Amino acid sequence: MPDEYSTGSLVKARGREWVVLPQSKPDLLVLRPLGGSDDDIAAVFPAFETVEDARFEPPEPSDLGNQLAAGLLRTALRVGFRSGAGPFRSLAGIAVDPRAYQLVPLLMALRQKTVRMLISDDVGIGKTIEAGLVASELLAQGEATGLAVLCSPALAEQWQQELRTKFGIDAELVLSSTVSRLERGLDLGQSLFDKYPHVIVSTDFIKSPRHRDDFVRHCPDLVIVDEAHTCVAADDTSSNSQNQLRYELLRRVAEDATRHLVLVTATPHSGKESAFRNLLGLVKPELATVSLDSESGRRQLAQHFVARKRADVRQYLTKEDGLSDDSLAERTAFPSDRYFKDETYKLSPEYRALLDDAIAYASERVEEAGGQGKREARIAWWSAIALLRSLVSSPRAAAKTLRTRSAAAVAASAEEADKLGAPLTSDAADNDTMEGMDLAPGAEITEDDPRSRLGELADRAAKLEGPAKDLKLKALVKHLKALLADGHNPIVFCRYIPTAEYLAEQLENDKENGKRGPLGAKTVVKAVTGTLSPQQRIERIEALAEEAGEDSAARRVLIATDCLSEGVNLQHHFDAVVHYDLAWNPTRHDQREGRVDRYGQRKDQVRVITIYGDDNGIDGKVLEVLIKKHRQIKKDLGISVSVPDELSTGVTDAIVEWLLMRGREGQQDTLFGSEALDTATNKVESDWNSAAEREKKSRSLFAQRAIHPEEVAREVTSIREALGGTGEITTFVRESLEALGAVLRGTGEEFTAQVGGTPVGLQDALSPAIGAEVIDKDRPIPFRTDPAVARGEAALVRTDPVVGALAAHVLNAALDKNVLGARPARRCGVVTTDAVGTMTTLLLVRYRFHLTLPSRNGDRQIVAEDARLLAFEGSAKKAVWLTPERAAEMLDATASVSTDPHFGERTMTRVLAQLPAAYDHLGVYGEELAAELDTSHRRVRAASGEIVRGLSVTAQKPADVLGVYVYLPTNPAAPATAPGVSA
Repeated sequence: MPDEYSTGSLVKARGREWVVLPQSKPDLLVLRPLGGSDDDIAAVFPAFETVEDARFEPPEPSDLGNQLAAGLLRTALRVGFRSGAGPFRSLAGIAVDPRAYQLVPLLMALRQKTVRMLISDDVGIGKTIEAGLVASELLAQGEATGLAVLCSPALAEQWQQELRTKFGIDAELVLSSTVSRLERGLDLGQSLFDKYPHVIVSTDFIKSPRHRDDFVRHCPDLVIVDEAHTCVAADDTSSNSQNQLRYELLRRVAEDATRHLVLVTATPHSGKESAFRNLLGLVKPELATVSLDSESGRRQLAQHFVARKRADVRQYLTKEDGLSDDSLAERTAFPSDRYFKDETYKLSPEYRALLDDAIAYASERVEEAGGQGKREARIAWWSAIALLRSLVSSPRAAAKTLRTRSAAAVAASAEEADKLGAPLTSDAADNDTMEGMDLAPGAEITEDDPRSRLGELADRAAKLEGPAKDLKLKALVKHLKALLADGHNPIVFCRYIPTAEYLAEQLENDKENGKRGPLGAKTVVKAVTGTLSPQQRIERIEALAEEAGEDSAARRVLIATDCLSEGVNLQHHFDAVVHYDLAWNPTRHDQREGRVDRYGQRKDQVRVITIYGDDNGIDGKVLEVLIKKHRQIKKDLGISVSVPDELSTGVTDAIVEWLLMRGREGQQDTLFGSEALDTATNKVESDWNSAAEREKKSRSLFAQRAIHPEEVAREVTSIREALGGTGEITTFVRESLEALGAVLRGTGEEFTAQVGGTPVGLQDALSPAIGAEVIDKDRPIPFRTDPAVARGEAALVRTDPVVGALAAHVLNAALDKNVLGARPARRCGVVTTDAVGTMTTLLLVRYRFHLTLPSRNGDRQIVAEDARLLAFEGSAKKAVWLTPERAAEMLDATASVSTDPHFGERTMTRVLAQLPAAYDHLGVYGEELAAELDTSHRRVRAASGEIVRGLSVTAQKPADVLGVYVYLPTNPAAPATAPGVSA
């Protein structure tokens, strides 16, 4: 290979400039576009295509910019970097700006030769982002070659979107609905896990022995497990077959000691210490038995386990964290609290009569079945629960249940009846999926059921629809009106599909038939249930938000079943939760509320309204014994503590038992008169308090301490120096858009911009990033300081697609003076200012570094870029070099008087002619930067000596001088305003 085409050198081919990559050969150049990403890499044969040595031409003295030119060009250049030189290889190329606390799991991971982690941060903190950061970095460094995410099928498409849009990882969905299509494209004997390096796999699908064995044989070297707590069970409980299958799958995946494994869950304990131990055993076998009461045991766990509450990270990198000042302090805008309000309703006389008759019927069936055998007794039991739950849900659900045969009726044994009946009638916290769980359960038991009686009850239920006789619905309308009047957009959670559909019909506006709903003409109501696929659910929610539009008077109401209670993030569109149906496990309430109470929620307070009947015999006690107790523990600890399923089931079983007993014997005792209920209540109270105490103790014992905040602060400083901080991006976006002719409104940190008057090239670039309709209709684009933005908004961070498109346009316009329209940035400028006392020259220099990064898969040769500001006083031949801090301050210098263009051009011509005298200093500075980068890489990998052996960083010469800016003193006789540092 010719010398000028050595690794890291610049060449010109195909009408653009490229960086030569280490994979190049004498007869084949592997090239990456200058400033481009790895996705743009191309191969060129010099024998067949023209390849020229590319020297970066100096700026043209006649193409002078104003005082903003240097700062805009520097930021535009840095935003465009996709191959950073620092130890975090992936951060320059991902489309998310992580919070400082989200870097902690990444720092922990990079200190392990084989990454084994349990990420158990609280709901809404951003565990998906944290796991994605680890994955993207391992892939970028070559430590991993493939990725598998194991998750619920309902969350698979969301994981796919998150990985693609935020981390640039294209993963194939492996679900029961896609596997046939994927397998048709395989070669003979080929596994789809070999064909597709990155996959998102349904845990439900892959846990069966037939699919599991193929996955384990061909499993990628990096696996992320979402909701990992559903994959283990406590030792002292009879774990169901689903948990057994999931655990066996993960156990075999974890057996390979060289495989990276990241487990993600907000509830690692699930109320059982042994379940937590089994989970730790998947991370590392020795953690299952290590003494966590000892300092050495906790230190061993701390290397692999991170669990933080919101209070731990709401304010981070402050003096309270042990830092010397608050200069790097980061405040994350979580909602401050949830406002709970429990609202009651009473049954109408007609509804009361129906419920009493239904209880009497169910009681008779249970008593009769009790004398027929254990199987019949369990079938009757689940049918009775189904009937009672659907009756207190809605008339629609009741009628559906009364006309549907019980799922348990086909059971051949009592055990099978429990397996079939429990999922549809209970709310187990460890259900691995909510798919199909919102169907209305059946109440019919046998073919010779007295159908006329059930039919008569169903007909009576159907006649109770509407607010006149369904006073629960009437109460809902009242509370929704109050929420909407206060500016909230609520989600109403129901237990069953018929209830959700019923509420939507009662509340929505039907424009076609001229029906106006009770919530107002500008309120949009839609229902999302398990009848829709996961992707269709997201589309309906987006359609609801779009239909409501930006009108400040418009409101959104989403009616949903628990198919949306896990995983789906709804904080951008909704800010209140109404529990229309009480869940019989309080963890389900917490999951519902967690859909809106999370990072990115704009409201400081999330409102939660729980509607319950005070005379239906069920709701009041469930609320008191389970729901309120759960809230109190969470308020005291700051985190949710799950109640074991068997304990909550014991309470609800006792309630149903008492109701049926009252139905048989006509007793009018209060619920507190039931001895079984009192026993169950005392048991759950005692065990739950013990679990809460264990959790409180474990949170203090296992507080994240593997990475000290000072270490995070050091890396955050390094990242911001290389890539830019939020303040720089905000200034860049404002100044660039104003210079390009956009209309900006808002004087604070956040603002809106209409870009209809900007150059067509910019509009074309923004269209894919923000949406063609926004550009075509010249809608205002909201720019937010919070990285968690909704659709149609832009975040003031370098990784936002809108900011990236703007930066690319500004950079291209600066480098090509023939670009049509305004050009905010220029490669040179002459400014007369009071900020200097002698002529000062500011250089914007692009450095390229050749890195050798060792990994367990061999050394990787990488070319990375960095942009730096250097400044000197006087002429280049006798330069007095300024400190980097003083050089950066030059960007804030403002012009005191206008500089004559002809004088400016002559001055720039003279400075450019003398500039070669400064090149030696630029080279020395590049070597210093290379040494700093080498130290930084070694520091981040400090805990594993094997990962630093062979690491090296060298600077490619010569550096590229992209910009030259001369600052002339207003009064040449005045003394210099800042000391210089001599070369």
